Amino acid sequence: MRAAPVLALVAVLATASLTACSAGESAGDAPSGTSIVTTTTILGSITSDIAACADPEATVTTLMPIGTDPHDFAPSSQQVAQLVSADLVITNGIGLEAGLTDSLDNAVSDGATVLAVGERLDPLPFGAHADDQADHADEHGSEDPHVWFDMARMATAAEIIGDALAEGGNTAYAECGTQVADGIRSAESGVRATLESVPADRRILVTDHDALGYLAEAYGYEIAGTVIPGGSTLAEPSSADLASLVATIRTEDAPAIFANTADSTTLADAVASEVGRPIEVVQLYVGSVGEPGSGAEDYISMMQTDAALIADALSPEAR
Repeated sequence: MRAAPVLALVAVLATASLTACSAGESAGDAPSGTSIVTTTTILGSITSDIAACADPEATVTTLMPIGTDPHDFAPSSQQVAQLVSADLVITNGIGLEAGLTDSLDNAVSDGATVLAVGERLDPLPFGAHADDQADHADEHGSEDPHVWFDMARMATAAEIIGDALAEGGNTAYAECGTQVADGIRSAESGVRATLESVPADRRILVTDHDALGYLAEAYGYEIAGTVIPGGSTLAEPSSADLASLVATIRTEDAPAIFANTADSTTLADAVASEVGRPIEVVQLYVGSVGEPGSGAEDYISMMQTDAALIADALSPEAR
């Protein structure tokens, strides 16, 4: 899905982290009205929570509209201008925002300050199965950019963002970054319990692309295969790739294929139809939070919803 050239303002307030933002009240005469640009809606959600706590006059503008595939996004000229004028630009990095690379490089050349959060979160290499797909190189290289599927890492990301914003003079940002991080860590315990409720022998993930490596690593799952080779939705599988995946699904007795709300399920549906038995195609919120009313409107609820969808699809009662 290619994003329309419009600005999307993501000002989603998380649950616990905004209930008591005393740090914002203590900012005193510290600089206010910070202008922040984030690339993805996930970063926009977390950053908006921090900014709302620390500085009610701050603006957080998220370039990618809700429901956009970060791998397949190109900015408008107006959005490029936003990068240069912001006090801080927050990106995922590690090659996720492939369509923004040149714009971000140019913005840095023009004096913009860019914080690539993912690179500071001890990124994982792609899974072993990705080594078998070396002929399908994508923009990411050897490191996996999908860091947000490990909530512990994203709690650290909140602290990093808060500290970076505090460098502008408002120390409340650092305190609020810690508060938001604490809220993420608290919610993570529930997500972990949901995912670990799946019996160990059924924790098998077949995904539309290689996006759930951090979730598998953090919560004890196995990635058996992907519909699209590699870590980007921009790659194209061959008929041999798809035939191999069908064989893997049969061998592993995988109960479901996990697709992406931001992209078509056509390929996943085609693979499912070849398995020879009923297999569910479940759409997860992968690269974006959900629309209002979706139950995945911010980062925490997105992770809670995805965990519930995974657990429901893989539970023994699913068959």
